[in-house]
Amino acid sequence: MSTIVPARYATEPFFAVPTKTVQTSAGDVDLPILYYDNSNVFALFAADPSAVADKLAGTGMRPALHVGKKPVVAVALYEYRETSIGPYNEVGVGILVYPEGTKKRPPLLGWTQLLRSPDRREQGAYILDLPVTTEAAFAAGSEIWGYPKFVAPISFDLGGGRFSSITEDPSDGSTIMELSGRARPVFPTPPMPLVLYSQHHGNVLRTNVDLRNGMSAHLPGGLTLRVGESRHRMANNLRDLGLDGARPVAVASTNQFQSRLNAGVPFRAASA
Repeated sequence: MSTIVPARYATEPFFAVPTKTVQTSAGDVDLPILYYDNSNVFALFAADPSAVADKLAGTGMRPALHVGKKPVVAVALYEYRETSIGPYNEVGVGILVYPEGTKKRPPLLGWTQLLRSPDRREQGAYILDLPVTTEAAFAAGSEIWGYPKFVAPISFDLGGGRFSSITEDPSDGSTIMELSGRARPVFPTPPMPLVLYSQHHGNVLRTNVDLRNGMSAHLPGGLTLRVGESRHRMANNLRDLGLDGARPVAVASTNQFQSRLNAGVPFRAASA
């Protein structure tokens, strides 16, 4: 089966890919999921080492990047205006990791892997929380990949040199997380394709996310992450990681985000 690509993207090879239909509780989904017209803010934070170790215990993952002795956690925020499963917003909180059993890499190589294509890297993100705003996105992510998704209100406002996003607790409307402040692009950066690791039916799944279009890097001090009064699991994870009141060590954004979210495959680490 082939996804019906919007007419203005129909001649673009990036989206002209074979698809496979997968059933979910919210309806059929064609893989890869295609993202045509979207915005993204991607921020990296230095997190508490003991908390990261606790979150990764039993996952088969180890931290990949460090700022000093602090492991790096990514917070990615999306406004998906046009996708093959409809519009929605999303926030991802993930630890940048290597699977245990992969070879040790020099620190600098770990940072340069952020710009490598997914098929040329081992480093990825182990997702701790992944709220979305629609049931279709929730069903696809949790049932196909095993991502820790939940449905919640998420705002996203990028423009005019500012950014603001608030994720609300679906149970009582309290704030889980707010990331806001100055967001002034400074210089262009290449696309940063993603590798995502998740636990699904007893297997570790590796999922490649192909990206195109570059981003713009920011001066990182303009944004602040604040954890609200919510007692939701995601709020507790952010507190544990020491991110309440934290400023990112790196930020990039784009209003031209396009990607393909591919099917996951069971992962087996090569011998070190």
